[in-house]
Amino acid sequence: MSECKMGTLETRFADLIWQNEPISSAALAKRAEELMNWKKSTTYTVLKRLCDKGLFQNDRGTVISLISKRDFYAVQSEKFVEETFDGSLPAFLAAFTARKSLTPDEVAELRRLVAEFEEQ
Repeated sequence: MSECKMGTLETRFADLIWQNEPISSAALAKRAEELMNWKKSTTYTVLKRLCDKGLFQNDRGTVISLISKRDFYAVQSEKFVEETFDGSLPAFLAAFTARKSLTPDEVAELRRLVAEFEEQ
């Protein structure tokens, strides 16, 4: 996974693959046409680009992921916090909550995650 960044359309397309994998490249092209109004050539161009980035594999017409959606977004989140907040999760949370209040359920979930981490 040499280059992980994706644009908005690549992200929508990657989500389409993650939701339907394994999927034939022909079925993928048809779904991309239906949902994104893409031509077959556009689908294959973007698929090749995402395969070259190491996210997906097109093996004899069957497309699968090489990294799960969850793992991909975990890496992206880590990079964002590292690059923007010098790796400080508390600094990120402080910035995030400065403009958006957390719900009681979100606070409870964060506490659960911290407790789970402390148990490890």
